[in-house]
This record gives sequence, C-alpha cells and structure tokens, in this order.
Amino acid sequence: MFNLKALQKNRTVKYGIPMLLLVIGGSFGLREFTQIRYDAQKIKRRLDPSLEVRVNAQKQSVILEEEYEKLKEINLDEWKNIRGPRPWEDSKEYQKQQRSRLSKTD
Repeated sequence: MFNLKALQKNRTVKYGIPMLLLVIGGSFGLREFTQIRYDAQKIKRRLDPSLEVRVNAQKQSVILEEEYEKLKEINLDEWKNIRGPRPWEDSKEYQKQQRSRLSKTD
C-alpha cells in the first residue's frame, strides 16, 4: 500500500511514463495512417490490365535506331514556330488565322 502511494506521488511515474507512451504510441499510430495513404495511392495508379499490356508492349518495341531514322527523314529547316492562343483568345479562330498566315507565306 505504501509503495503504491509513493509511486503515485513520483513525478516520473505521474508525467514521464504517460508522455513516453504517448510519443512512442503516436509514432506507431502515425506509421499505420501514413501506410494507408501510400497503399491507396498504389491502388489508384494501377492501370486496366489490357491497357497495361499495350503500354508495356509499346515501351519494349521502341528501338533507338528506328526513331533516329524517322527523325532524319523530317526536314527541320522549314518549320515555323506558331504561338498558341492566350487564355482570353478563341483558340479555333486563332488557329485559323495562324494557318492562313502560313499558307500565304509558302
């Protein structure tokens, strides 16, 4: 009985042990909550299986030499830089204007 009353008056037992339990228990709890977050992100990133097969097939079938040959065939000396429309401009109308300017200069 005497030991129990002495422990209740001890500041380490009264404040220190609950604080340690809160800090250590909180770290384990936060780890579980953050793991749920990352697991949910993995689930969202998964692709449809048929689409995933197509994407993987495209990644594997690209050969560097073939892409280089395609780029060699393109004439890069005759390209024109066309500015995109501003947010306040009508994009279809602006594209028509740009195309008409290109056809006049050619």
